[in-house]
Amino acid sequence: MNKVRIAVLCSGGGTNFQAIVDNAEAGLLPHGEIVLVIADSPDAYVIKRAERMKIPTAVFDKKKYPRAEREEKILEKLREEKIGLVVFAGFMTILSEKFVSAFRGRIINVHPALIPSFCGEGMYGLHVHEAVLKAGVKVTGATVHYVTEVCDGGSIIAQRAVEVREGDTPEILQKRVMREAEWIILPQAVEEVCKKLQGEEI
Repeated sequence: MNKVRIAVLCSGGGTNFQAIVDNAEAGLLPHGEIVLVIADSPDAYVIKRAERMKIPTAVFDKKKYPRAEREEKILEKLREEKIGLVVFAGFMTILSEKFVSAFRGRIINVHPALIPSFCGEGMYGLHVHEAVLKAGVKVTGATVHYVTEVCDGGSIIAQRAVEVREGDTPEILQKRVMREAEWIILPQAVEEVCKKLQGEEI
């Protein structure tokens, strides 16, 4: 059985990447295999995580390459590695229609809110949790969705709700959403999508 070759794109610490790896090590990713980690900063801690696990890495520094050139280099690397599924796990670069078209139906993203709430342009990282607390809602969560040209606009694969508690700060809420939602549904969605993609031509 040929597993779907997965590339994880990340800009920061890589906790979602770690969650996928943990699932894989527990035998919960039978249809996929992480073969590449791409970061857009040489300082991204995800690189160290990947190196510890002997997973190949590539860095296309956003300070070094303009966006269009960086995107072209990422695409080239993905094709070179015969990647079947691209996973955005805290990747802070919004990519073009050209990029999305090259991997249509093969790019997924995790967003730290229940889409269609608190999503779209400018809604990333702590900004999402700040908006949630400002709105006074009692429930938030995370969403895994397909990536399209529309920011956070692709069809939803999985969602999980998380309680907003009195006294929450954006930082506290961010950690709860990661722990109780993102780290659970992203690895599950990766396996679900790999299972669907298996056998399709790349």
